Amino acid sequence: MKKERQFPAYTITKKGELWVSNGHPWIYEQEIVEDGQAENGSLVDVFSLKGTYLGTGLLSRHSKIRIRLVDKNANETFSDSFWKRRVEYAWNYRKTVMSGEDLDACRIIHGESDQLPGVTVDKFHDLLVVQILSYGMEQRKELWLPHLAQLLEKDGYPVRGIMERNDDVLREKEGLSMNKGWYPWKSIPDSPEVVITENGIQYTVDVLNGQKTGFFLDQKYNRRVVGELVKGMTVLDCFTHTGSFALNAAKGGAKHVTAVDVSASAIEMAKRNAQRNHLDDVMDFVVADVFDWLPTIEGHPYDCIILDPPAFTKSRSTAHQAMKGYKQINYRAMKLLPRGGYLISASCSHFATEAMYVEMLKEAARDAGKQLRQIEYRQQAKDHPILLNVEETQYLKFFVFQVI
Repeated sequence: MKKERQFPAYTITKKGELWVSNGHPWIYEQEIVEDGQAENGSLVDVFSLKGTYLGTGLLSRHSKIRIRLVDKNANETFSDSFWKRRVEYAWNYRKTVMSGEDLDACRIIHGESDQLPGVTVDKFHDLLVVQILSYGMEQRKELWLPHLAQLLEKDGYPVRGIMERNDDVLREKEGLSMNKGWYPWKSIPDSPEVVITENGIQYTVDVLNGQKTGFFLDQKYNRRVVGELVKGMTVLDCFTHTGSFALNAAKGGAKHVTAVDVSASAIEMAKRNAQRNHLDDVMDFVVADVFDWLPTIEGHPYDCIILDPPAFTKSRSTAHQAMKGYKQINYRAMKLLPRGGYLISASCSHFATEAMYVEMLKEAARDAGKQLRQIEYRQQAKDHPILLNVEETQYLKFFVFQVI
């Protein structure tokens, strides 16, 4: 495609061209053969070795991901309205695939999946939590962030405050400082806590101090599956965090639910959530390291065990080592479960691929002397969309098994 050079021009290798042509929006520093000498965060045009226009992206001079493409339309002018349209597309998508209570707490912007690279925006009732991991998007946040809040309010979803959770170390790789605090939108809320409703359950979310943006929204519909499965069962929820799977199990009619997490503060929040929903009479809570605790409870009659740990690996180089940790907890859970029991096993690490995870489960079952019957395989919720040609957007694996 021919295009007049609107922005500084960058030429990339044949390998980079193939990567981009297949739909991936990232261009790594080693794929650049002609540097247009643009300033950090600038829009730049990307061309093949033959001079074919491949797209326009944001330059990150401090990152190995040197350019993040945002559009491939040769006629796009990239005016201020371009960025406003992008957040409109993201919000309209959520309104299409979700409705009612599901919009009370949802992810509105999911980075590259919404063609807004490095940007995460989560909605928790009337608070927005924003995390920006791209230098160029940080520079332009005044264009799109207030506009997003205005869109929500226009549709009847008041925005009481906007929290910036820019406390991820990945910002340093972009040459950005780490910080967190309220973005200047209307008045500043008195408290960083907010109550959300998901699957009919209310949770207190701390948007300032909670993990990531305050609450893990990507398992919304997987938690619903658990609630539908466990009626009358004795359930163990490992790595419970603030109790979401455990609460769905209790609400679904489980006979008893034990929730375990190494974080005492997370367990305290889980207890508060149980009390808020009047579910604490069928629940107990344990502060313990799951790896150390599981071997001490052999013989306990659990009908269902849920394993939803934090990511054990955040790089390709440590993925195989991480599988040992996944195998250890899955093996222990399988040993505890009786014939006819249920295992729910999840991983949120992109680098622990589906193929690796399935192989690990097979090995754990073999070593535990158990056979697994797969009931269901699921991924992240639809407000965390997957781009088919961008493997980094496909990260959550969620298996439901019966031991036979």
